[in-house]
Amino acid sequence: MDLLNDNPWAQPDEPSQIRGPADSLALTTTKPDLLLLVFIHGFKGTDETFGDFPKRMEHLLSETIPQVKSESIIFPAYETKGELDKAVVRFADWLTTLVVEREVSSGLGAGKAKIVLCGHSMGGLLAADTLRAFVQSRPDDTAPLWPKIVACIAYDTPYFGLHPFVVKNSVTKAAKYANAATTVGSVLLGSFAGLSAKKAADPAPKSTDAESSSSKNSNTKSSQSTWSSWTGAAAVGGALLAGAAAGVAYYKKDDLTNGFNWAGDHLKYVGTLWDSASLDQRIDALIDIERDHGVVFRTLYSVLPPNPLNS
Repeated sequence: MDLLNDNPWAQPDEPSQIRGPADSLALTTTKPDLLLLVFIHGFKGTDETFGDFPKRMEHLLSETIPQVKSESIIFPAYETKGELDKAVVRFADWLTTLVVEREVSSGLGAGKAKIVLCGHSMGGLLAADTLRAFVQSRPDDTAPLWPKIVACIAYDTPYFGLHPFVVKNSVTKAAKYANAATTVGSVLLGSFAGLSAKKAADPAPKSTDAESSSSKNSNTKSSQSTWSSWTGAAAVGGALLAGAAAGVAYYKKDDLTNGFNWAGDHLKYVGTLWDSASLDQRIDALIDIERDHGVVFRTLYSVLPPNPLNS
């Protein structure tokens, strides 16, 4: 006697509730974890800074950890100028919106999306300071970190500032440009003086015996007047060049002002590289965050050999 089939109370309400070995596996199927790789370009970078590297990383992760849905996202190009703190606020707002959208669309719930921040050059500083801001903004020390940043990876990020050789080479190159400009200016301005000196050095035609002393006096005056005329021409030429330069400067005063403002804003953005105390505090904070919150902190540098490998 089959008690299960003969007893109507033992029958399942719906045939779909009958579970076999295959169905038991289906019950354990869960939604894949979500891993977001966020790439941040550096100083004067663009959306194309990383090339196809983000997509390659996404493909490799999908192949090696198929149970995790990986997605590479590039932070849109931003102006690398002004205060770094303001850029941190803008990036943090953008990242917060992105994580909320991805967590809602995936159905995983809050705090389920894992984020890896990948910054190149100054983008690494932006990623690091954003991570620090999220850690400090928690309501209390026991609150979990959200967005759930699991790693902060940097590529060629100057966490300890710029190498002195970099600054030295840049200054040397700028000095060469300045010297070249000075040389060109000297040649242009000096050509007038050289031309006048040449004219003054040319001897006056010799007078014949038939010429009177009055003729000689007139020739002497003519020679003097020739020198004076060329000297005046040189002065006029120099004045014309100076006037032209001043005119161009006035005509382009708005462009020059904008140029100085552009340089000042961008130098302000990279000015943190010369703040040794701030650089040390950033590194110490990242080490503490890795220890206390398990956020992996790594920085990768390109090493170029002094001589080509095929030499």
